Amino acid sequence: MADRSFLDWPFFEDRHRDYAEQLEAWCRENLPIDHSDTDAACRRLVDMLGAGGWLLATAVDSDTPAPLDVRTLCITRETLARHDGLADFAFAMQGLGTGTISLFGDAGHREWLRKTRAGKAISAFALSEPRSGSDVANMDMAALRDGDDYVLSGEKTWISNGGIADVYTVFARTGEAPGAKGISAFVVAADTPGLEIAERIDVIAPHPLARLRFNDVRVPASALIGKPGEGFRIAMSVLDVFRSTVGAAALGFARRALEESIKRTGERTLFGAPLFDLQMVQGHIADMALDVDAAALLVYRAAWTKDMGAPRVTREAAMAKLYATDRAQSVIDKAVQLHGGDGVRHGHIVESLYREIRALRIYEGASDVQKVVIARQVMGAGA
Repeated sequence: MADRSFLDWPFFEDRHRDYAEQLEAWCRENLPIDHSDTDAACRRLVDMLGAGGWLLATAVDSDTPAPLDVRTLCITRETLARHDGLADFAFAMQGLGTGTISLFGDAGHREWLRKTRAGKAISAFALSEPRSGSDVANMDMAALRDGDDYVLSGEKTWISNGGIADVYTVFARTGEAPGAKGISAFVVAADTPGLEIAERIDVIAPHPLARLRFNDVRVPASALIGKPGEGFRIAMSVLDVFRSTVGAAALGFARRALEESIKRTGERTLFGAPLFDLQMVQGHIADMALDVDAAALLVYRAAWTKDMGAPRVTREAAMAKLYATDRAQSVIDKAVQLHGGDGVRHGHIVESLYREIRALRIYEGASDVQKVVIARQVMGAGA
């Protein structure tokens, strides 16, 4: 059992602790599942998470709107990631995919939330393009006003849930101003004529990813989220909320790696004694435990700060995401080393963790970009 003493920290309320215990029990009973068909596994996981009520946390309740509870999102991602990386992915994308609708959508847009929160529809966040990943303001995709409609043309790539999503939040250039100030956000149903799955993308930890092509996709003006030209601000606000949860997922992976390493070094003998008796091994375990606790403090500081009403947590979320993902990579690498040959055996839990963690240092803002964000925040605060 992974260390859960962090739940006693003052970042949390009793409702978070109760929620974490209930989720842990559900995970032990239901996870992991078979991943041999990635698309089918994701659909099943969304259905299971919806039936269990766990997707309620991913978006606002349309009947009683209230701010998203970022601590609950982080607890959920950490717990799911510790048990099944694809379950974490399925949960996370229901949140990120509808985050724009949750935070900025109108009553019509929010009808989608009734389906996504119940696990009856799958959502996706379509921001990245072939020529612009972390440089969002440099996007090429266009949305031109045509009477009562907008016509979307261009491509999006590295879109999580691409190919299985029922609804996409799409960002496109509407041209109110150059750069970031000329981008808008739209709700686009997956069955809209002209929306094509141009390519399915395979990665080292199988997830449903795709390149999307928009061939003069016509949507009504009511599909616009917020006002024209507000898309960049909306996207950054959504990432502000969900970036901390990426750190939480990394934390879950790291905790599982530490748990498996403690078990391995206690059971495995070397030169007639448990592997853990070697001081070098003890040093590795100590480093891993330190990285896990430090990452947890940064992740839950960011989540708590947002939940306490901070309008933006750009600095805190960037620090949490950067540190937790980078240090989780180190923790998991040590776990592989401590497991020896089994650590690289396909299908072993630490081998799976090694593949799962790498993408987290890239998506929702690569590690190097997070350093730029942090530096600018620090310099701005000192100005």
